[in-house]
Amino acid sequence: MEPAKIIEELQKRLSMQRFQHVLRVTETAKSLANMNGESIESAETAALFHDIAKNMDTDKMKELLKRHDADPLLFKFHKELWHAPAGAIIAREEFGIQDEDILNAIRFHTTGRAHMSKLEMILYIADMTEPGRDFPEVDELRLLSEGPLDQAMRSCITQTLNHLIGKQVPVYPDSIECYNYFVK
Repeated sequence: MEPAKIIEELQKRLSMQRFQHVLRVTETAKSLANMNGESIESAETAALFHDIAKNMDTDKMKELLKRHDADPLLFKFHKELWHAPAGAIIAREEFGIQDEDILNAIRFHTTGRAHMSKLEMILYIADMTEPGRDFPEVDELRLLSEGPLDQAMRSCITQTLNHLIGKQVPVYPDSIECYNYFVK
């Protein structure tokens, strides 16, 4: 699918702030893909779709996920996690994206998981380090993203877990498995 058509659709579905975020993540993902020998086109597609469900009505998102047999465990965690698997469903159903690597990058961009593909890591890191992000450790993560992907991913998932633990909120099992995988 042409990026221009996806961008046009994103403008209809997302707030301006979220839309701008998606464009920044897309540019960051394309740059990371280029540095790491990954398909720039795949990185662009995954990044454009990664937050397509972010501004979706919560009840409609839950209904979509249940209709597609989402893991019931997902609903026991914060609804902020729901937009990622919902986005993968939308990319497949409404836009005909069939590439499982792209769909998995979208699906796991919030939680990570063990055994992530290069594209999955690129999107996770790009989402966390895009130029609009502003938190104390982001500059260090941006520097690490210029090196080996697995090291950058380890630092990003560690940052995510530290943030969630600091807020004293439950951590989704995929994130814990991701952390365990990358620190071993």
